[in-house]
Amino acid sequence: MLKVNDLHKTYQVGKTAYEVLKGVSFEIKGGEFVAVMGPSGSGKTTLLNCISCYIPADKGSIMLGGTQLARLSQEQLAQVRNRELGFVFQDFLLLDGLSVRDNILLPAIIGGNVDGETEKRADELCSVFGISGIREKYPAEISGGEKQRTAVARALINRPKVVLADEPTGNLDSKSSRAVIDSFLQAKRAMGATIFMVTHDSFAASFCDRAIILRDGQVWRSLERGDMDRTAFQDALLDSVREMGRE
Repeated sequence: MLKVNDLHKTYQVGKTAYEVLKGVSFEIKGGEFVAVMGPSGSGKTTLLNCISCYIPADKGSIMLGGTQLARLSQEQLAQVRNRELGFVFQDFLLLDGLSVRDNILLPAIIGGNVDGETEKRADELCSVFGISGIREKYPAEISGGEKQRTAVARALINRPKVVLADEPTGNLDSKSSRAVIDSFLQAKRAMGATIFMVTHDSFAASFCDRAIILRDGQVWRSLERGDMDRTAFQDALLDSVREMGRE
């Protein structure tokens, strides 16, 4: 579904070059829920920005389905971001002047493809994520967890190939964080959603099928959850973080 191969990215600041990604490679299969972890400066945000086509990589390839993203025009990339990628941001980015339901419909509105089937899907997403009762309310009237569930539903309205989530639990308390993670798990179960989540939070990552750990712009380790329960997987993640710190 998503294949990243030998990805490099360097930023030039004056006469100094900062190599942020140094040959990152991995593959995510359809229906996987994958976390990307790593300390600040490890390249997580740059990696997400390259995958979402907001910044170009210097070298390497990103394949979404069977499409090589680097070969697309700006217009084609805009269509990919709208139709084939879903986005969930740390700060929700809901529009205050739109209801919950209309916020969910926003990507379809932007893409000019709102019809009866799309509106029905918006209502189904409200039901799946337990927000049917607030669908006519506005962002100022709902809780942080409800805002984030609305954002998850919005990311799924166009049936994207991959949902990209940038620190989706970063500003939430533990109860709201769990609600957001449950929303991702529900999207995976009910819709076969493929989710790629950048996070600092080992608790959030422990619900994933796999965690990719970056260090200094490279994949340092990839941990499979396999048959481990959530607590055991979180312990394994924390052990890896501690080992990285010792090294």
